[in-house]
Amino acid sequence: MEAHPLEELELRLGYSFSNRALLLRALTHKSLLVELPPDPEAGLWPRDNEQLEFLGDSILGFLASDHLVRRCPTFPEGKLSKLKAHLVSAVQLHEVAKRLGLGTYLRLGKGEETNGGRQKKALLANSVEAIIAAIYLDGGLAACDAFLAQHVWSVIPEGEPEETPVPIDSKSALQELAQAQKLPVPRYSIVHMSGPEHERMFTVEARIGRDFAARAEGPSKKVASQRAARELLDHLRAEVSARV
Repeated sequence: MEAHPLEELELRLGYSFSNRALLLRALTHKSLLVELPPDPEAGLWPRDNEQLEFLGDSILGFLASDHLVRRCPTFPEGKLSKLKAHLVSAVQLHEVAKRLGLGTYLRLGKGEETNGGRQKKALLANSVEAIIAAIYLDGGLAACDAFLAQHVWSVIPEGEPEETPVPIDSKSALQELAQAQKLPVPRYSIVHMSGPEHERMFTVEARIGRDFAARAEGPSKKVASQRAARELLDHLRAEVSARV
């Protein structure tokens, strides 16, 4: 007998729900609501996952801070902040969603399905936050921390905390390289936006003077800016190396 899809997902998550309705809600995008019949027993929680995303974001931030302070007790605040920003970023959560195969289990409306919702980075990242909240409501903070230890905290290498590398901030690295090469300060501008308001994609251009520019897309201005900076950083490093 084949496993129920939610049982398959629970195996991937490493957590079994006592109240599986919470998991269903975490997987339900608001685009599906217009296609569902009224449910007078839905209770105070809406049937889509937006409020769970909101709650999950806060839980993730708190547990990330708690984990890093315990794991890296000698780190200054600045380094802890950079590590936390990496752990809770949309880019990192999208990677978690991909590893879990989460897109397969999402409950989408027909329009969102047609528009490739199962592969949308922002939608997948938000769904991970919703699942974090669902686990919290079902099993508490300890269950959340166990899930995060398995799927999120593991991106920080094991070993002495002092040796833990801080993920590269591409914008800062680009600015430092530009200064070292006596080039203008990098500038960032949004050159294009697409998609509905709740699923916006941004294209940002990173530019140094007239000669160096790169563009990249992301689910937020911040993510797109970092990606564009990384592209331009690689290009500028190649230019510098060619001169040597």
